This record gives sequence, structure tokens and C-alpha cells, in this order.
Amino acid sequence: MKALVLDIDGTITHRDRKIDCRAVEIIRRIRIPVILATGNTVCFATTTARLIGISGMVIAENGGVLKVGYNEEEHIIGDIKPCIRAFELLKKHFDLDKLDPSYRRTEIAVRRNFDLNKARAILSGTDVDIVDSGFALHIKSRKVNKGVGLKKLAELFYWSTKDITVIGDSENDVEMFEVAGFGIAVGNADAKLKEIADFVTKKEYGAGFVEAMEFLFPQLRHSNRKDDCANHQQDDANDPFYER
Repeated sequence: MKALVLDIDGTITHRDRKIDCRAVEIIRRIRIPVILATGNTVCFATTTARLIGISGMVIAENGGVLKVGYNEEEHIIGDIKPCIRAFELLKKHFDLDKLDPSYRRTEIAVRRNFDLNKARAILSGTDVDIVDSGFALHIKSRKVNKGVGLKKLAELFYWSTKDITVIGDSENDVEMFEVAGFGIAVGNADAKLKEIADFVTKKEYGAGFVEAMEFLFPQLRHSNRKDDCANHQQDDANDPFYER
């Protein structure tokens, strides 16, 4: 395994989107590159990488933007112009609320408050589609996805994508699973993702991620210590989202 690629929301978080400190602790114990792949913005992805304590390699905006280090330039893969046209078209049919418009380079993210299937039908004749990350709907180019971003990142480091393991939970992770050598879906994952995954955890969210890591790295079992979570915002004793 050359690298490990992780989705963020719904994969290394609790249900309430707070980072699972057990996930952070176990990530810090492995000795291969860890890459975050998210539908969120590049600034969110790099900030999360700093919080976790890993290198600044990130795939952001569903593959539309890459960074290979905190101080490196962004690699822009996507094109936001057709997304803007698609957004204006959809506005004629739905009341849309943009998310983080000032920070997005290649796509438009909107709240999940309209009929996704109807919106996809409206855009069926265009080069733009909509993917559901579980927390937002992303209007993006059909030519861009996390799988495309992963291929590009692998090329930059002369890796084969077949030497990369990915872990995720949402439909926007599908293409990433298709190009990677091994894919793990956490227990709360989208049904389509579970179908193509090589392994599906029994536990959900961050707890499922920890299970996945212990499957990949058996030596990490029993290595998570409760005192590692002392600074977490939630008291583990009262945390309803983590299965013991």
C-alpha cells in the first residue's frame, strides 16, 4: 500500500460531523501517506489535515482541486463556468442556497432541500451533473470526480492507483473506489458504495473507520487509549454516536 485516501464527513467523523478523536489517534500511528478526499473546499481540507496532523495532500471539491502540500500551489482540474450555467438553469425550478461560494473554484455546492432526481433530469443533456455527499449537493462537471482527482495525484507521485486504499461513505466516493486497489465502506455508507466495496465495516461513522484501520493494520488493535480523547469536545461516556 503506497497511500491511504480518506473521505472526511461521515467517514472519520461522528454523525454530528465532529471529528472522531479515535480516528485521529489511529491515523497518526500509521507510517504511509494519508490523503484527505472531500467534496468540501480546499481550505477546509487543508485545515482538517493540519488538525489531524498529516501532510497537506488533499483532493478537494470532488476532485476539482488538488494540493500536494500545505505550501504548494493548487492544481485546478475542474471548470466552474458550466456549473454556473447549470445553477442558473436550476434556479428556474428550485429555490437554491449556495454553500461556501467564495471558496469554491470548480463546482457549486447547495443545500439538500430540493428534488435531486428532478434536478438531474433537468441537467441530463448537459456536461454537468449533481452528486450527493450526504451533507450537500454538488453541481460539478461530469468529467471531474474523486476518481479523476486520485488518478492525477497518483501521477504526480508516480504511484499506481492500484497500490492505494480508499475509505469512504457517500455516492461521491464511488469513482474513487473504482480506480483504487482496495476500497472500504463504513457501515453508514451509501448502498451503491457498499456494493462495490471490497470490505464493509459493521460499525458506522468514525467507529467504522477505526474498525477499517484495524482490519488493514491488525497491529493497531487495542492501541487506542481513552486518554487520547481527553481534549475531545464530547465526553465519550455520553457520546451516542460511537459503538463500543
